[in-house]
Amino acid sequence: MNQQPPAGAESQEATAQALREQYESGTTVAELVATSGLSYGTVINRLHAAGTVMRTSWQTRRMRDGSARRSLAAHLRRLYEHEGATLTELAAAGSVTRRAARRLLIEAGGTPRTTQQTLRIRSAATTARRMKLAESLRARYEAGATVPDLAAECSYSVGTVYRLLHQAGTRMRPKHHHGPARTPRKRP
Repeated sequence: MNQQPPAGAESQEATAQALREQYESGTTVAELVATSGLSYGTVINRLHAAGTVMRTSWQTRRMRDGSARRSLAAHLRRLYEHEGATLTELAAAGSVTRRAARRLLIEAGGTPRTTQQTLRIRSAATTARRMKLAESLRARYEAGATVPDLAAECSYSVGTVYRLLHQAGTRMRPKHHHGPARTPRKRP
């Protein structure tokens, strides 16, 4: 048998979503109770049903205070643009929801990135760090360090150290020859 949802279920869902949007924009639970005509418990239950992340009172005050909000928005934008933080990381840094973090980012003049753009930014940063490590390993290898010693020093596998050395364009010594790299002989 098909059971029909109770009358008004769709309006409750719409109300729950509307309550969530108002709450995430800075409205307090007490203000939602006053404007909606619902009881405190009903408002709380509908916010939870809509998946709302609840704030503490100090987070609400900080969010509603204009200068603190602008300061937080500017801080989140710096994290987002200069350090490549994600919206989830911004939400954690600002003790707000992802949606509120996105809104603050836009208020500060930032433009949200796509997932692909964020991955490219992070990949570029990782590649730069990896090349810096590869150059450092190359300098130590050319000064006489062995690949197993380098692997032990930086807690990488021997294969990873070989890959990094090759990426840095290192001229490899013959096996079992320790010391600086020799210059190749010219054939007659």
